[in-house]
Amino acid sequence: MSEIGGFSPPRNDSAATVVSARAIADRAEGEAYVASVCFKHGPPRLLGVELEYTVHHVGDPARALAPDHLAAALGPHTPRTLAPDSPALPLPAGSTVTLEPGGQVELSTPPRSSLTELITAVSADRAHLAGLLAESGLRLGDAALDAHRPPTRLLATPRYAAMERRFAPMGTGGITMMCSTAGLQVCVDVGERSEFAARWAAAHALGPVLLALFANSRRRGLASARWRAVMDTEPARTVAGAVSDDPAADWAGRVLDTPLMVMPNRAGDWDAPPGVTFADWIAGRGAAGLLDPPTTADLDYHLTTLFTPVRPRGYLEIRYLDAQPGATWTHPVALLTALLSNPSTVDAVLDVCSPVADAWSTAVTRGLDDPGLARTARAVADLGCAALPGTGLSADAVTDITESVRRRLRAGKEAGRGHLDRGTEPAA
Repeated sequence: MSEIGGFSPPRNDSAATVVSARAIADRAEGEAYVASVCFKHGPPRLLGVELEYTVHHVGDPARALAPDHLAAALGPHTPRTLAPDSPALPLPAGSTVTLEPGGQVELSTPPRSSLTELITAVSADRAHLAGLLAESGLRLGDAALDAHRPPTRLLATPRYAAMERRFAPMGTGGITMMCSTAGLQVCVDVGERSEFAARWAAAHALGPVLLALFANSRRRGLASARWRAVMDTEPARTVAGAVSDDPAADWAGRVLDTPLMVMPNRAGDWDAPPGVTFADWIAGRGAAGLLDPPTTADLDYHLTTLFTPVRPRGYLEIRYLDAQPGATWTHPVALLTALLSNPSTVDAVLDVCSPVADAWSTAVTRGLDDPGLARTARAVADLGCAALPGTGLSADAVTDITESVRRRLRAGKEAGRGHLDRGTEPAA
């Protein structure tokens, strides 16, 4: 839910003010705006990641976090959502620290021009962050779901309060997603205009396979209880996007037909009128007739309220991976980078993943216990590991990642059965 920036050139302040002040005249203008800001074409050259972690007291992972304790640990890096007067300084290698509603800590990188540069910078900032927390008796969690504490909101922002109220009638998925989960997000360029539809399709098709391969939130018989929480939140804003020859048009139409989640900067609460879509707001239909006409700034904010597996933001934000323990976050990032590294590999991905491209629920529930997903994961691993040397990683790093992926493939089914048989979960 936090925002990673930098893939698109920043607008100067005066230009941004003009854009934010412009009212949207009709649906066609709104769709054109979404397509222009969400899909920016060019050669794929930049990479970014966001690492999310649950945070726990050393020796007592079930103990609740106190906002003041967390702020003291983060010091000058504390986000302003927790301490409004904080300088919110970046970490030494440039990563920004943000927080999820339940106090999960996030490390968001500026984009880097190579995988090795990205890994070097993020590894340094992650170690620095872990050191800050350790000095205050806190540690980063190892799993993508907090198995020790019930989901409880720590951040008292109007946005998160409105989200909690909105999701509550839908069940526990929303509050769990907000307050108890940790993901690993990978950001890649959209790509050239001639190839971006295939990259979009491949990023989606890899989802069930890589979710199963790197599932790290086993609970109550689910391979990825984290992604189940996402799926159980609100389908209009969480289900995978359409895969077609014109992703920009499909996405733009979907955005306008998605209900408003929150109304920022309103007096009092930020609750949106029930059932009102952004298209309704433009047209002044129903309860939207009482609102001022929306601007492009309102549409920019609405874009941040969709939590799809792949979210276009001028670049592609790939959101379906579970957080990984320790330094192993590099393994899915490297594999995904390799799998999207060139058009021929992208085409091969689409071919091998087609039988399971929509198997999100199966990936969540069974992971690599499912024969179809396990078979496809082996083929995907072959493709990705063969392409790893082209990412610029050292031979030792390629070997380490390849062996780790192979171990996952060999052990995944047995480990999953073992957890189910014992009714246990990995520690957070």
